[in-house]
Amino acid sequence: MDFSAALLAWYDRHGRKDLPWQQDPTPYRVWVSEIMLQQTQVTTVIPYYERFMARFPQIGSLAAASLDEVLQHWAGLGYYARARNLHKSAQIIQHDHGGKFPDTREALQALPGIGRSTAAAILALSAHQRHAILDGNVKRVLSRFHAVEGWPGNAGVARRLWELADQHTPRQRVADYTQAIMDLGATVCTRSSPQCRRCPVSAGCQAHARNRIADYPAPRPRRDMPGKHTTMLILSNDQGEVLLEKRPPTGIWGGLWSLPEYPGDKADHQGVSAWCRKELGCDIEIREQWPAVRHSFTHFHLTITPLLAHSHDAGISVMEGGKHVWYNVAQIHSHATAAPVRRLLAQLQIQQGETT
Repeated sequence: MDFSAALLAWYDRHGRKDLPWQQDPTPYRVWVSEIMLQQTQVTTVIPYYERFMARFPQIGSLAAASLDEVLQHWAGLGYYARARNLHKSAQIIQHDHGGKFPDTREALQALPGIGRSTAAAILALSAHQRHAILDGNVKRVLSRFHAVEGWPGNAGVARRLWELADQHTPRQRVADYTQAIMDLGATVCTRSSPQCRRCPVSAGCQAHARNRIADYPAPRPRRDMPGKHTTMLILSNDQGEVLLEKRPPTGIWGGLWSLPEYPGDKADHQGVSAWCRKELGCDIEIREQWPAVRHSFTHFHLTITPLLAHSHDAGISVMEGGKHVWYNVAQIHSHATAAPVRRLLAQLQIQQGETT
């Protein structure tokens, strides 16, 4: 069967055509959407995208903004390296390309955070250049249609899928086809409970013919996830503010505001107090240890032990643009924080409300 023709006919009737980045699909607007959509569903992305574009409507405004403000508008989407790379790439485009978005795949792939498929999608959707894409949705569609054995993360399997993706990409209506195959994977050929009766290419699908839809694509090989532990200090002052600490620009939660982390044994309250005197310049009173919180990353699980403490001292150095800030938890949304930190701060706000 003519895969692309069947897919385009389906797209004309059932495809998504009202997504915000489809309106005035400039390379910049499409780029931001593609980065946000990495490992994140469309319904989650839309409100973030609209707020982000309202604040940073052009490459210049994004490049000129501080990383802290960019992360603030990203907070809640997770995978914060995406935001850091977006900001860094905008500055490179502004300074090295005169603010003009690169129009070749090679130039785009040279920018931080843009791989082969993302570069191809940007150029196909915004400039109608013929490039095959291979995001998660497309991998699933092609793995099932051609019954490609193996996990797509394996180099040989990925190479085969790229060959198939290129074979199916038409020379006409490239932007529509690119959106169509992404839509098919997102709305019909879904990971669980695929709707094969609605699929425009089911007649040629080898996985469907073999009644093995669930076998494709093969899952990532199982592996034991290591665990790590940290103790987060929820330190308040006499005004009810909580101390936040800015994390290093790279690594986990890079550039976000977090709670100070004590490196030693969580049960060693004397050690925590001594650490605070040395590192923060204040004496503290440890009041409570909250139940541990677990947060999972791609490669490990993190167990957080929250320690609630109080300080009457004003010894902590809090300066404009510095590493620490005292902040009112009722206004915490104005600083970019990671999800588990936001949950702890919300819990603190509830506790403060109960004691007032």
